[in-house]
Amino acid sequence: MGEETTVSKNFIEQEIDKDLAEGVYSEVCTRFPPEPNGYLHIGHAKSILLNSGLAKKYNGTFHLRFDDTNPMKEDMEFVESIKEDVKWLGADWGDHLYFASNYFDQMYECAVKLIKKGKAFVCDLTAEEMREYRGTLTEPGKNSPYRDRSVEENLRLFEEMKDGKYQDGEKVLRAKIDMASPNINMRDPIIYRVAHMTHHNTGDKWCIYPMYDFAHPIEDAIEHITHSICTLEFEDHRPLYDWVVKECEFDPAPRQIEFSKLYLTNVVTGKRYIKKLVMDGIVDGWDDPRLVSIAALRRRGFTPESIKMFVEMCGVSKSQSSVDYAMLEYCIREDLKMKKPRMMAVLDPIKLVIDNYPEEEVEYLDVENNLENPELGMRKVPFGRELYIERNDFMIEPPKKYFRLFPGNEVRLMHAYFVRCVSYETDAEGNVTVVHCTYDPETKCGTGFTGRKVKGTIHWVSAPQAKKAEVRLYENLIDEEKGVYNKEDGSLNLNPNSLQILKECYVEDSFNEAGPCDSFQFVRNGYFCIDSKDSTPENLVFNRIVSLKSSFKLPKK
Repeated sequence: MGEETTVSKNFIEQEIDKDLAEGVYSEVCTRFPPEPNGYLHIGHAKSILLNSGLAKKYNGTFHLRFDDTNPMKEDMEFVESIKEDVKWLGADWGDHLYFASNYFDQMYECAVKLIKKGKAFVCDLTAEEMREYRGTLTEPGKNSPYRDRSVEENLRLFEEMKDGKYQDGEKVLRAKIDMASPNINMRDPIIYRVAHMTHHNTGDKWCIYPMYDFAHPIEDAIEHITHSICTLEFEDHRPLYDWVVKECEFDPAPRQIEFSKLYLTNVVTGKRYIKKLVMDGIVDGWDDPRLVSIAALRRRGFTPESIKMFVEMCGVSKSQSSVDYAMLEYCIREDLKMKKPRMMAVLDPIKLVIDNYPEEEVEYLDVENNLENPELGMRKVPFGRELYIERNDFMIEPPKKYFRLFPGNEVRLMHAYFVRCVSYETDAEGNVTVVHCTYDPETKCGTGFTGRKVKGTIHWVSAPQAKKAEVRLYENLIDEEKGVYNKEDGSLNLNPNSLQILKECYVEDSFNEAGPCDSFQFVRNGYFCIDSKDSTPENLVFNRIVSLKSSFKLPKK
């Protein structure tokens, strides 16, 4: 008998299977509904990949819909950035790009329908009075004195609201449900407000706008969304979602299912905080590589594949939990290690001169691009008398077990020859400026030389052909020991060393063909990518994606 393989399904897939089996829906249609009031972050990536992944798995349809019902905070810059992020993650909406604002007419008609059914009324209470009437978690609310207005009066007042006869906040339309409900969301919630504002999509056509809790279920129903997948904070709003769909008489009704948000430790995801960091000039825009907006991760050098791996490792559940940022770093290392060439770059250079190497000679060494992946092929790397090496690869007085260069010691220059340190030069302050060596021509890499062994291997870049580069070393924006927020005033605990800029770096000339967003492993230094914003062919700028060493340990199976 052949073994049966069991595919484990998350709880949302189990619910979808049940709905399809029982004939509740004949196909699956999901959506990602961002509000265009900021850039998306890593938490949104989970929602995008979950919703688009479910549509793909069930041969269904995936919609991208902008929930643009609040003109106060929305901007076309955010619309375009969100489209780019969703596309980059590989979520294909095809022809299904929608704006909630395109449904304002239908939402207005739904509101009129509720008034005619006696299920909505125009209320004149101020925001403060409404809070007093709402009650508490333990005490029921009180009915508004305007709750029993006639259908005719409500229709007239609502039309006058639409026609601009009232000031912002003067009147609202409320659903008439139950002021004694244990769920505060069901205590006659506001469904329309007056707001004399220009909308990015509808201009000045409207001066009343629907509230999110009223608009969202209508949008889902109009688009025939079957499963409205959202995060756990909307669980208490689900009865209102279902009430709106039922009372507005949509059939078939979409179904809301909640899952837990993705929380990363020691990162800033709140739009309000990111906006302040941008406005105060602490970060270089919404795509600053120290942030975890999707645009920032892309600019830093993360790949869609690494983010998918990360989201899959986090899983889908109902329980809230936090994930260590080290797990995201683990995923990008795993994704890049077999895909990317291992190049030589010197970030803190000192000159190394091989005294006995012919002055004008340049030889081109054959170097494998990735020792673990021969398919990436070979490249030619120039080698000559003058090289750059890392400053910390030479010490005048080394400690024990230091196997790199020091006076009298011999090391291998990676892919090249053995060299022995014979002398060094310093400046007036005693800093080493030049290291002098001799080389042994018989020790060339790949010749099978076995005459003697050395314990240390160091990387280098040929000085005449080297390209100068700027390298940006990123650390966490947040001071990890203090946590994200200052308990006293709610401000962010920022790490003053979150960005170190190295201006005097040298990389091998193989980078001539590289362009923005291309990524590489710098031997012994980490993974880096060419910055998409500031780098030019004349002035290369590299962002460190991640160091080589990981603090993340895979859970034992």
